[in-house]
Amino acid sequence: MLRIQITTGASQPIYRQVVDQVRHAVATGKVAVGDPLPSVRALAGELVVNPNTIAKAFATLVRDGVIESQQGRGYFVAQRREIYTHKERVRRLAEVMDPFLAEALSLGFDEQQIVDEVQKRLRKTFSSSAPKS
Repeated sequence: MLRIQITTGASQPIYRQVVDQVRHAVATGKVAVGDPLPSVRALAGELVVNPNTIAKAFATLVRDGVIESQQGRGYFVAQRREIYTHKERVRRLAEVMDPFLAEALSLGFDEQQIVDEVQKRLRKTFSSSAPKS
């Protein structure tokens, strides 16, 4: 079951928090291909946010191929497909890694500590997700 939590007042926009949490749930198998997402209105009501915020998040997820809209039925987790070239995926990864590395280095972590923390986080992410059967 997809459970989304937002942090109001965070530096990350709410729509982005929703996008990231849905992506994480899909990537870790917490939701499976074909699983329905709550409606825009229902999720906006649950999170107490403007429906346009959720609509923007869902539009981003549809554009990136994570979910699909089925006319009159709602939004569903889409079959994984590569919509970006390898070069574009590498560019996007670098785009998110640069601020991460800058923050980690400014906090005083050395290279090995950063690698260790990333590996720890990856193990936690994939071990805590129980793929649906």
